[in-house]
Amino acid sequence: MSDITQKKMEQIAQMWNARGKGLIPHMALEIEEISTESVRVRMPFNPDFCVDAEQSLLHGGILTALLDSVFGLANFVAIEGVSTMATLDLRVDYLRPARSRADVIVQAHCFRKTRHIAFNSGSVWFAGHEDAEIARGTASFALTRGETSLFDAMTKGKTS
Repeated sequence: MSDITQKKMEQIAQMWNARGKGLIPHMALEIEEISTESVRVRMPFNPDFCVDAEQSLLHGGILTALLDSVFGLANFVAIEGVSTMATLDLRVDYLRPARSRADVIVQAHCFRKTRHIAFNSGSVWFAGHEDAEIARGTASFALTRGETSLFDAMTKGKTS
């Protein structure tokens, strides 16, 4: 296990929330739990992400983007010294229709890491329904390590 401190995990969480781009800020993600072992994130219900007239069926692309983002967060806290990371492969198995008006919960972790690759897995369910997963995902990420880690660069304000 990494020797990451609680203070550093809190800094990472703040940066992750503050620096989101594209669809991520609209998801209004909330980190519920964060450790080097796993992360748990909540996405509040948003009818704009639904594809049906009743506004209760989430678009699969939202779940995919959500998993990808949470996998990145899991890597960020589990792996020291990463300068950049990019998704190499992402697979999502949709286990049932994502029909609900409840918040979405994602639990993810980095289960293996090498010098250049990280491997993740995670689960998605609606709040209050932990026993009824709506999707599972796996991913691999390319890692680059350099003079300055992504965390150090972000805390010093040197990244765009």
